[in-house]
Amino acid sequence: MEVPLSQKLGPNTGLDLVRTTEAAAMAAARLMGRGEIEAADQAAATAMAAALANLELDGRLVMGEEVREMTTTALSEGMRIGTGNGPPADLVVDPVDGRRQLAQGKAGAVSFAAVTNRGALWAPHPAAYMEKIIVGPQVAPYLVPECLDAPAGWTLALVARATRRSVRDLVVFVLDRPRHAYLIEEIRAAGARVMLADDGDIYGALLATIAGTNVDILMGIGGAPEGVLAACAVKSLGGAMLARLAPQSEVEREAITRAGLDTKRILTCDDIVSSNQIFFVATGITDSVLLRGVRLAGDRAETNSLILRCETRTRRIIFAEHLLTG
Repeated sequence: MEVPLSQKLGPNTGLDLVRTTEAAAMAAARLMGRGEIEAADQAAATAMAAALANLELDGRLVMGEEVREMTTTALSEGMRIGTGNGPPADLVVDPVDGRRQLAQGKAGAVSFAAVTNRGALWAPHPAAYMEKIIVGPQVAPYLVPECLDAPAGWTLALVARATRRSVRDLVVFVLDRPRHAYLIEEIRAAGARVMLADDGDIYGALLATIAGTNVDILMGIGGAPEGVLAACAVKSLGGAMLARLAPQSEVEREAITRAGLDTKRILTCDDIVSSNQIFFVATGITDSVLLRGVRLAGDRAETNSLILRCETRTRRIIFAEHLLTG
């Protein structure tokens, strides 16, 4: 996607955007371990929306969570983002990825956001779910569309050959859902190991893409908005992703059909986000392999964040201390 100079995102856009995930993470951290899933999500969304309003962008939110959660949040699809004075941009956000982990005080809850040029993001409204396979840069050249329909063992053998390892050495990230019972059986029958997660679809995508996390591949069905966010991260890191809409109810299937979306089409990162002008940011809420969680102490808070810039393949890790007001 060729972007006119006047519409290009500035090099510091990621530093501006990370303030929104920091705000969401600090708001959510106050409710960590209290069992209040919806309250924590709403608090994070409200804090993120307020921070997004200050961005020097003429932005819009291309996908919201309401399509799956059937609730209204402070971050609804189509809402205007920013002051309106900057370049036109599309954004996709997730104030809390890993809501169950957060409510239970477990590791792996993270706040995410991504921004790119206007019109560059594929927005499959009203789809709520998407089937995905995600791998890192070493395996990316070998991931072919056939993997999405092949037995899990075939795909795992491909990953093993690409990494010069045995299938039994591989770790597969899968969401712990009843719909994945057969997939998990396939993976185990092939000899690979399974990392089951209560939540955290985007977090799992990062684990599968970043070297040294002990996760080799993500497989299974997760959220469609999370899939769009994951594509921004995977493309920025040089990984690869295959995706396909996977409606989980007849109501969703009928809505997708009415919208003219193709449930058989297999997409790659470039199909989901067509520009290289991508900034992807994340802030830890609870501790994880990738990021430290928020530390709260009186009128101070400490955060740990990640900024990815696709155009330069830059990865920044930020530790910040915040003075809390109000």
